[in-house]
Amino acid sequence: MRETLVDVPGLHAPVVGRPTRDGGQSEVARRILETAAPRFYLEGIRAVSADAVMAEAGVTKVTFYRHFPTKDHLVEAYLETVAAAERHAVVSWRAEHVGDPTAVLAAYADQLAAQVCGAAFRGCPFLNAAAEYPDVAHPVRAVAERHRQWLRDVAEELVAELGLAEPRSVAVQLVMLRDGAMATGAGVEPADVGRALHRAGRAVLRT
Repeated sequence: MRETLVDVPGLHAPVVGRPTRDGGQSEVARRILETAAPRFYLEGIRAVSADAVMAEAGVTKVTFYRHFPTKDHLVEAYLETVAAAERHAVVSWRAEHVGDPTAVLAAYADQLAAQVCGAAFRGCPFLNAAAEYPDVAHPVRAVAERHRQWLRDVAEELVAELGLAEPRSVAVQLVMLRDGAMATGAGVEPADVGRALHRAGRAVLRT
């Protein structure tokens, strides 16, 4: 069964999967994260202050900073949650379609098409974060870049399974196709985006 789209309450991010925060975090930490995540995505990370998150989550400064020493630590947790959801979904599809990388890529394309056409779509959270944190050495930027690297790596693995030449180059093209869909999919019918992604993907895989 396919994973649902990312399910942080109120968050509509262009990834697939169902994120969990079961890595030892307390209920309070989860509540802070669930409050911050949709606002970071919909309003922009820099636009949402730590004080605003505290007020909405109903926690004191002492409580907030006990769980997240800085706002940037909270931003890292937000991105890691979204990244974990996407990784989980892709791993699930690969387990479901063993030996059929084309089916895995098709499943990703279908979910992506549905997501980018959503009313609350605001672009790729990782690219958004990279734009807001231009310093490549910043920990938040590092989280975004790690996930982007994972996308290229898993695409390369799937392309290699297909036996194509230069799988790294083809993988980069597939990730660029993903990014392009996120930039142009808004306002287009999901079925049209899905067909375009499948058609373009097949063209890339024939290169």
